[in-house]
Order: sequence, then structure tokens, then C-alpha cells
Amino acid sequence: MLLYLRATLFWAGFSGSTIVFACTFPFLALLDWHGRFRVLSQWTRFNVWWLKVTCGLGFEVTGTEHLAGEAKVLLCKHQSTWETLGLQRVIPPQVWVLKQELMRIPLFGWGMSLVHPIAVDRSAGRKAISQLVRQGQDRLQRGLWVVIFPEGTRTAPGERGRYKLGGAVLAARSGRPVIPVAHNAGLYWPKGSFIKYPGTIRMEIGPPIPTEGRRAEEIMADAEEWIESRTNVLCGIHNNTETKPGSEGHHNAP
Repeated sequence: MLLYLRATLFWAGFSGSTIVFACTFPFLALLDWHGRFRVLSQWTRFNVWWLKVTCGLGFEVTGTEHLAGEAKVLLCKHQSTWETLGLQRVIPPQVWVLKQELMRIPLFGWGMSLVHPIAVDRSAGRKAISQLVRQGQDRLQRGLWVVIFPEGTRTAPGERGRYKLGGAVLAARSGRPVIPVAHNAGLYWPKGSFIKYPGTIRMEIGPPIPTEGRRAEEIMADAEEWIESRTNVLCGIHNNTETKPGSEGHHNAP
């Protein structure tokens, strides 16, 4: 019952903060891109803090030294809703690649449109990759990181979705390195779960994967291997065994 109470408090704060920030949207249009990003990132900052206060769920990050230098293409494992918040607390000014239909969601879509995400029509086949490459190169040239979840949807710890090539194609065409990211957020904030388990999410940022003169398939194979192997380590998955929140190595709820 305590876990449900904590999660209820979190969602109440999450919803309330979303409404508050939505009231700023008309004024944000008066700011440049970086001004909008700074304001909207405070919503993320609040909710990551509120998650720690209400649910006892924090995070730690290693490998931030790999974020130095020019904007790059970042490929991240997608297990949870948490990384959509956490990445904004760690990665330099960024845009996301997302499904076009998400832009029609009230409040969320309106807010996202203010920071120029790369919205693609996934039903368009090869044209979707062309959209991604064209818009992605524009964002990279503007000094903005491009964040992509290559599996396209959330997968549970121990599962692997099909890695789509769009991010690797963008990296190959632009010549920008790929930064792979692994984490274990799915253990604490599982897909479709109302409850968030207390503990510490671990995120690991990998070394740059070179892309110049390489085929997209080779780039993605390297990224996938690093992401999946490190994700399994972070999730405690060895020989098809998995460490769950509440077991040894994780914090139990009081």
C-alpha cells in the first residue's frame, strides 16, 4: 500500500507540474530555442527530484566524459518512461526523434513542438528515414544532440527489440559519432507499471562509436552490441537470471 501511495503522490505532482508549465507555452514562443529549452527543462528537473522525494528513486550516471565536444547522435536503450526524463538531466541541449502522432497529444505534444523535435511518419517506410536524416542533419548543425531510441518502443529487462537503422544512417551521413547509452530503469519503473520501486537507477554512457566511411549496418551492430551487453550487466542479467528490485543489491521499500 505504501508503494501505491508513493506512486499516487508522484503522479499528482507530475500532472500538476505539467499543467503549470503548459500555462507558459504562449510566452515561450517569444524566446529563442535555447530559452525555451531552459524553461521546459525545469519541468524535467522538478519531476526527477519529485520522483526521489515521493518514491525514493534516484539515479547515478557514469561516462559523462564522452559527452564532450560537438553534438552527436545518441542511441539509448528504451525500457521505461524514466529515461525520457533522465536523459534531459544528463545530455547537452537535445532534440528527440519521435512518432509524428505524439505531437497531437494535448500539452505534451504542444510542449515538444516548441523545441523542434524530429517527428517522423513511421508508416512512410524509406521516406521516414529521409525525414530523419534531413531534419537530423539540420539539428546537428545547429549544435543540438539527436536522441534516438533505436528499438522504437519500450522493452522489459532481458528483452531486445529490433534495432532500426535510422539513427545509424543519420550518423553515417553526417559523419558524427554515435554515443550508446545503457541503463536499468526498467527494473524500477517497469513498462505499464503504476508503481515505481525505490532504489538507484544506473545509467552508463559509452565511448563514441566512429561513423565516417562506415556503413549504417556496421555502426548499428556496434551500438547494439554495446548497449545490450552493458544493459544486461546493469540489470544483473547473467545466464538468464535477473536481479529484481527488493532482491540483493537493490533497496527494499520500507
